[in-house]
Amino acid sequence: MKKRLIIFYSYSNHTREIAKKIKEKYNYDCIEIKPVEEYSDDYDKVVQTEEKLVPLDYQPDILPIEVDFNNYDEIILCTPVWWYSVASPVNTFIHSYDLKGRVVIPVATNGGYLGRTFENIEKVTGCVIDRPLSLKYDGDILTNPYEFEDWLNNLEEVVE
Repeated sequence: MKKRLIIFYSYSNHTREIAKKIKEKYNYDCIEIKPVEEYSDDYDKVVQTEEKLVPLDYQPDILPIEVDFNNYDEIILCTPVWWYSVASPVNTFIHSYDLKGRVVIPVATNGGYLGRTFENIEKVTGCVIDRPLSLKYDGDILTNPYEFEDWLNNLEEVVE
C-alpha cells in the first residue's frame, strides 16, 4: 500500500480546511509549511507585496520540515494560488526539499485563475504530477464542493 503525506500552506484558512478534510478522511500524515516571518493580517497588503515578489520567484524563509520523505510514495501538496503560481512559502518548500522519486498530487485553492501553478510544481520538483485538483473560492465559499468531494472519495480508489 502506498504511503501518502499531506503538505500544505494556508494564508486564509481555505487550504488548511481542504488539507484537514483529506487528513480526516484518510488519516494521512500532515505537515503545515510555516514561514519564519508571519504574513500580515492585512490581506490587501499581502496581495500588493506578493504581486511584485511572486514573479521574481520569491522564496521566504520557512521553518524546517522534519520528515523523511523516503517514507512516502506520494505527496499531496496543497497550496493557495498567488499570482498564477504557488504561494511563496510553498515555492520555498519545493525549491528546498528533494521530492524526486515521489508522485506529487497538487491541490490548489484560488479565487481567480490557476495560471501555471501545476506546471511550476512539476518543473521545480521534477516529480510526476498526478490527479491535480483546482478548487475555486468566491470569498469564503467553495464554488464547486461536489468536485472536491468526488476527488476526495475517489482518491484511494484511483491510486491503488
